[in-house]
Order: sequence, then structure tokens, then C-alpha cells
Amino acid sequence: MPKLEITNMVMVQDKSTGKVIVQERVKSWCGISFPGGHVENGESIYDSAVREIKEETGLKIENLKYCGIIYWFNNKTEDKYFVHLYKTTDFSGEMFTETEEGRVFWASIEELYNMQLSSNFREYLPVFLEDRYSEAYCSWNDGMDVDLTKPNPWGITYR
Repeated sequence: MPKLEITNMVMVQDKSTGKVIVQERVKSWCGISFPGGHVENGESIYDSAVREIKEETGLKIENLKYCGIIYWFNNKTEDKYFVHLYKTTDFSGEMFTETEEGRVFWASIEELYNMQLSSNFREYLPVFLEDRYSEAYCSWNDGMDVDLTKPNPWGITYR
């Protein structure tokens, strides 16, 4: 039976500096990305995003704006993986510098492009940063030959 995973990711941005919170993941999906995680049973996607940011950064976030969705479809197993993307500039509290998930810190958008990003995270950025997209879709499988040096190596379709 195909699996279904529902997750979230949040771009928290400081209005005064324009910098965003990033996490250097060490447990899974290693590299730099925005914080986020899995939706728990009985939890709304929005509430899961708020909870995940609190757990991974220590910050309380509010007034999330929905950016769009990334839909990964495994064309061999028919597994589906949905990533709901949000952003906000409304946060309070004191940010952690590190959790079991990895180091947490502020970076400019420009700096992101020179960092060792998590697999596929570069492909998420247009949905966060460009108002013209609300969805990205990719049909893939573990046996695919993907050249990560090419632009859009996964063949993601943006809409």
C-alpha cells in the first residue's frame, strides 16, 4: 500500500534585516534548509508548522502566510510526500542556536545560494520567494539518474 507523508516548512524572516532562519540539519535531509517537520495525527497543517518552529527554533510564530505546496510522487511505489510551505515575519521569544536536528542561525537570502543546502531545498525556494508559484510537482523514484549539477535536476514542474 502506498505511503502518504504530510509535512511543513516555514520561512521565518526578520523584517528589520531581511534575514531568514535556517537550520543545518544533521539527522535527516542533511544540509541547510528552513525548519519544519511532519504533521501529527489530529493536528492541522498550520498548527503543525507553529509547533515545529517552536520545537526546532524556540520561537513562537504567528500570522503564517501560505506560500504553496511541493508534491513528490514516487512513480514506482506510488508513495506521496506533500510539503506545505509557509512564511512569516511575526515571531517572538529567544531562538535556540542548536537542537538535536542541527544548528539554527540567521542568514540572508543571498547567502543561502552559497551554502551546502539540503537535497532539493534549492527547488523549494521559488515557491517561497516568487509570488507567481503556488505548487511544485515532481514524479520520481530512487532509481532515477539525477544530475544535481544541472538546474532543476529533478524536473520539477512549477505552477
